[in-house]
Amino acid sequence: MANTHQHTHPLLIERFKSSTGLQIAFAFCVLVLPLLLQYFGNAWVRIADFALLYVLLALGLNIVVGYAGLLDLGYIAFFAVGAYTYALLSSPQLTYAFPWIVEMFPNGVHTPFYIAVPLSAFLAGLFGLLLGAPTLKLRGDYLAIVTLGFGEIIRVFLNNMDRPVNITNGPKGIGDIDSLTLFGAPLSRRLDLGFAEVPSVTLYYYLFILLVFLSIVICNRLEHSRIGRAWMAIREDEVAAKSMGVHTRNLKLTAFGIGATFGGLSGAMFASFQSFVSPESFSLMESVMVVAMVVVGGIGYLPGVVLGALLLSALPEVLRFVAGPLQELSGGRLDAAILRQLLIAVAMISVMLLRPSGLWPSPNEEHSDSKGPKDLNKTGGEHRA
Repeated sequence: MANTHQHTHPLLIERFKSSTGLQIAFAFCVLVLPLLLQYFGNAWVRIADFALLYVLLALGLNIVVGYAGLLDLGYIAFFAVGAYTYALLSSPQLTYAFPWIVEMFPNGVHTPFYIAVPLSAFLAGLFGLLLGAPTLKLRGDYLAIVTLGFGEIIRVFLNNMDRPVNITNGPKGIGDIDSLTLFGAPLSRRLDLGFAEVPSVTLYYYLFILLVFLSIVICNRLEHSRIGRAWMAIREDEVAAKSMGVHTRNLKLTAFGIGATFGGLSGAMFASFQSFVSPESFSLMESVMVVAMVVVGGIGYLPGVVLGALLLSALPEVLRFVAGPLQELSGGRLDAAILRQLLIAVAMISVMLLRPSGLWPSPNEEHSDSKGPKDLNKTGGEHRA
């Protein structure tokens, strides 16, 4: 029975890859999902949109934590950099602070998306390199503390850059952000197909699905490339990898840069989707949640990371329907928001106790867990997230 359990996931994956029918059925379900959710209201499609944004974030963090083994608790900072870069390039905010910009752009800065989105991702990747450069010699808890501080510094800066020159509008945030416009059609408006109208949230859903698919392809290619194998060597034992000729310094910087680029892309999509950004959206708890998505799903394994991101992003919304009745049973003594957080924590602890390697770990990880506990001193596991 143990052998059957160990090979369940690989068999399912191989069966899915070899079966064209299963792939077509899965693609059909993904495409039809928002149309089904619309029957229950656009709010449910919006939840699916945010879940896909978290998938993008988790895929980027998985490069840093899952592949390279670098614990990053400030990843949400790159999400913030991408969101604010897009917001400043696609809103009237800069015209309020700089009169010379008003002369150049009297109607506000409205940068085309094919310039604003790549620039947001590039700037976030640059910040990733700036974070990675001074932390190359740090490992484990020390690296986690430094990255955590970096994330908080970015949030505090965004919160206070409204004086003496109002750049980010401080805690009030930036509004009136342009939505994406594809082929002349703004995604903020309904698309009239003649026989049906497609809401804005559904249009964004299909865009996010495309980005998630491309991101998975890129991550899969990276994982099986020379760079990916070198990252995993660093993750398992950095000293051994360095002694074998792996250039750990450049590879760590590459992991930080590529992971941050994914975060910047997600932030740009978030800003265009919300049409509003504020520092409250980039708190420490958001970083912790993204790390939890990677760990709970299956660290370093793409199907597990996607599963963890989808579950943990949708779980808080689903638990709203559970927290309300429980609050009524307590006579209103328990706050629904706090009770919802408690239920999320209980669910995460239960997963970690029952599935220490994650809900969908890699076959190698699951096989090694079945043999017994690892010797951290031998495997270099103390450096892993």
